[in-house]
Formats: sequence, C-alpha cells, structure tokens
Amino acid sequence: MKASENRPSPRKLTVLSLMTALSLIIFYLESLLPPPVPIPGIKLGLANIVTLIVLNRCGAREALPVLLCRILLSCFFFSQAISLAYSLAGGLLCLLTMAVLQTLLQKRFLCLTSIFGAMAHNIGQMGVALALTKVPGVLAYLPFLLISAAVTGLFTGLCAHFSLKYLPKFPD
Repeated sequence: MKASENRPSPRKLTVLSLMTALSLIIFYLESLLPPPVPIPGIKLGLANIVTLIVLNRCGAREALPVLLCRILLSCFFFSQAISLAYSLAGGLLCLLTMAVLQTLLQKRFLCLTSIFGAMAHNIGQMGVALALTKVPGVLAYLPFLLISAAVTGLFTGLCAHFSLKYLPKFPD
C-alpha cells in the first residue's frame, strides 16, 4: 500500500480543517456563556457536537486529529497550561468511548453515544484530578459530574443528530 493511499484527499482535508475551526469557534463562544448551573466544572461541551459529526461521517481516525487540534489550540489560546492535561484525558477517553459505541451500535443511537462519551470525559478528568492531587475525596464530586454529563451529553447528541440530517456527505 502506498503512503499516499493513507492520506485524506485535499477536499476531505479541507472539510476536516473547517470542522476543526468550527469546533474551536464553538469552544470559544461557549466559554463566553455563563455556566448552565452554579456547580464548578459543569459545562455543555458544545464543541463535542463537531467531534460526534466527524466521528459519525468519517470515523475515529479522522475525528482524532480534529479533537487533538481543537484541544491544543483551545488550551493555547483560551486556557491555562494545566487544563491541557484535563482536556486531553477527558477528550481522548470520550472519543475512545464514542468510537467503540459507534461501532457496537452501528452508528445508531447517537444520543446514547454522546451521553456515554460525556461521562467518559468526566471520568478522564477526574482521573487527572486524582493523579495530581492524590486526594481520593475529589471522587465525591464524580456523581454530580456524571448526572450533568447525562443531561449535557443528551443535548449535544441531539444537536449532532439533527445537524447530520442537514449536512452533506463528507468527501472521501
């Protein structure tokens, strides 16, 4: 197999680049909104809509660089350096969970995939918090995060589901 066969076409690369930019814009706009509830650390995770769309249309192989670029750029432009560890752990565990579920569920039940992805994201972040603080008490916060993940994951899953109905197919 030639190396060029593994690369996406220029058209697909352009679409994936645009999806990365869109997710970064959504991340920034969400950071301007007030928190949805007065509990620290809970946010909608609207940039995950783009990850879900790319995962559904292209697969995990293409969703991974979109996610990594968004995380790196958002941490560089809008966050503190320590948030990179939290974002990477949460984002990668979220993508892995959603990719496995997309395969098992044959790309059906996008909302369920999104809910479990949001929960995995919070579990990944709690793992980093536990590793950094070495205080098991931080895990007491996990049930609140998982409940919020179910709600926010449902919302982002619905947004991705309805967006996919109106988006054209991605180029090969």
